[in-house]
Amino acid sequence: MGKKGGKGKGRMNKNMLVEMLIELFNRSDGKMLSPKEIFKELNLTSTSARTLCVHILDDMVFDGYLMEPEFRRYTLANNVSMLYGTFSRNRDGYNEFYPEDGSEAVLISERNSAHALTDDMVRVALFARRRGRGREGEVVEIVKRTHDTFVGELHVEKHYAFLITESRIMPNDIFIPKEMLKGGKNGDKAVVKLLEWPADSKNPIGKVIDILGKSGDNDTEMNAILAEYGLPYTYPAAVEEAARKLSPEITAEEIAAREDFRAVTTFTIDPADAKDFDDALSIRPAGEGLWEVGVHIADVSHYVTEGGIIDKEAFKRATSIYLVDRTIPMLPERLCNFLCSLRPDEEKLAYSVIFTMNEKAEVKKFNITRSVIRSDRRFSYEEVQEIIEKGEGEYFEEIKVLNSLAQKMREKRFAAGAIDFQQAQVHFRLDEKGKPLSVYFSESNESHQLIEEFMLLANRTVAEKIGRKAPGSSVKTFVYRIHEQPNPEKLTMLSKFVSKLGYKMRSGSGRTTSASALNSLLKEVHGSKEQNVIEQISLRTMQKARYSTENIGHYGLAFRYYTHFTSPIRRYPDLLVHRLLHRYLTLEARTVSKSKYEDLCEHCSAQEQVAANAERASIKYKQVEFMSEHVGEVFDAVISGVTEWGFYAEINENKCEGMIPMRTLQDDYYEFDDANYCIIGRRHRRKFTIGDPVRIRITRANLDRKQLDFELVED
Repeated sequence: MGKKGGKGKGRMNKNMLVEMLIELFNRSDGKMLSPKEIFKELNLTSTSARTLCVHILDDMVFDGYLMEPEFRRYTLANNVSMLYGTFSRNRDGYNEFYPEDGSEAVLISERNSAHALTDDMVRVALFARRRGRGREGEVVEIVKRTHDTFVGELHVEKHYAFLITESRIMPNDIFIPKEMLKGGKNGDKAVVKLLEWPADSKNPIGKVIDILGKSGDNDTEMNAILAEYGLPYTYPAAVEEAARKLSPEITAEEIAAREDFRAVTTFTIDPADAKDFDDALSIRPAGEGLWEVGVHIADVSHYVTEGGIIDKEAFKRATSIYLVDRTIPMLPERLCNFLCSLRPDEEKLAYSVIFTMNEKAEVKKFNITRSVIRSDRRFSYEEVQEIIEKGEGEYFEEIKVLNSLAQKMREKRFAAGAIDFQQAQVHFRLDEKGKPLSVYFSESNESHQLIEEFMLLANRTVAEKIGRKAPGSSVKTFVYRIHEQPNPEKLTMLSKFVSKLGYKMRSGSGRTTSASALNSLLKEVHGSKEQNVIEQISLRTMQKARYSTENIGHYGLAFRYYTHFTSPIRRYPDLLVHRLLHRYLTLEARTVSKSKYEDLCEHCSAQEQVAANAERASIKYKQVEFMSEHVGEVFDAVISGVTEWGFYAEINENKCEGMIPMRTLQDDYYEFDDANYCIIGRRHRRKFTIGDPVRIRITRANLDRKQLDFELVED
């Protein structure tokens, strides 16, 4: 039971003995121990070790860590308290616990973690505090396992198997009894559910719940990414069947109850490979110098009944997920690609915002109504951009007017303080098996901006219609898309960071001041070698946009009122907004429960973030897969990040990022200078700074970890 600490083990030092005593008293269950019992438990046989032990015991009593209720009888102090919160596991074994009450973090050593995993909700007993040390504690209960399924590769032996996982959350391989393999074979990617983790066992025990396929297969790896984030990779058959039973017929009674725009020029503009067209624009003259512009959105709420089987599955997913090679839809395919998709030459039900605008893009009046439409043409962004640039083509006059109005709205928006982030989107050309053949980028042009500005206008108008308080009335509960102002400390850190790279960013408080400073910075760095790095770090300075019933406005867009109304096929909050609009504008019903809808908003915000993480993981996987064909080749790159263990570099031509470990820099002993965002050599003072151009060679492409390793190539 005791630790060996006497003869034959070398001279005992104070720090070693302190740790041994702490561990002994933490597992003593509050019993009083005499020096003799302590000497025996710790196997302290030498006079010097025993004398040192007694001195340490006296210090621990003085510090309040131990009590001495009877002469030379010791026990843990009574000021041990319990806290509830979130556990976070670190690779070095020094884990952290974040109390729910917001107080300072607590150090949890590996031996006191009770096999808790990152994001688990746990109860922790605090140890008595020692001088010069932070708070320490022990996990006494795992209240809720946040993650109980894991993805990895099966390693199958004759009588048992293990799941080998690269998960940052699960540090150990999972033992799987042979009878719980579900037919899995060596080398298969599998999803395993955690069953138990015995206190005295290094490895948890689990069972296979799904076999994804052979490692390396494209479908297997994409489904593995989804499973890793707890996202669905199949659609329930019962929900698909419910969607098949929905009738595509639009009755005469339904048309009579709606505004009819079937005879008005209408078209959709989407990516070339899109199938779910959830928004369309219509336009016609409305008098001298006036235009009537309709923003028509698929009326999903007509088909998806609140509380029904389709609705429950849609809420659970909360969003469609866009991986590199596939879309995981929120709604069954029959709904998103057929019934609700605003396909050309088909009568469709819509929820519309109709604007009367002058040539200065000023809205003179608007109307929010349910409608029936018929799209005349399906455009891709590329087709519309060509029409804009050439000044000719189908519906040129209509596109010309819409583009002119959109550009004027865009100009006003940025003048009001909207942030001008214009990041290029990464795309891949894939073969029939999903293997990446090349990488390319798309940037926002006028055709994208045309759609963006009218969607923003519709979203803002709907939010303002419900959110603006009329005299003598109370504001009704609604779903808003909100974006808080950046933390001033983060803005200060950004200002310091860019100053090290030779740029100035004005400091100051207030929405308009910080937005103006950010826009000036983004404009100044455009086209520079540091552009991508500064844009990335500026984005990280921003708060994350989210859904809420508390309207605080949208900082990034500079809107006082904003919601999501325009994509109910792929976002559940938009469906909620459609239902609330119908309730408030048509039925004139009472407001809904604020607490209920805040819970719905929190779920949708959380799922949106998980989906975004999965989408980024799929991009990273394809980047590593693409570069695996180029191991050994040399590329021009730019330093995109520095850490204490090396620096990251991003290849110029394809934006694939990898790491140059510090240990591979052989010409000097390099140290991390976090104050100046660089790595610097101790002897020769050679410096590697964010934004510096470098030449690198790809040395390794690890698909399991989605990680590229580089080495520096000297001229």
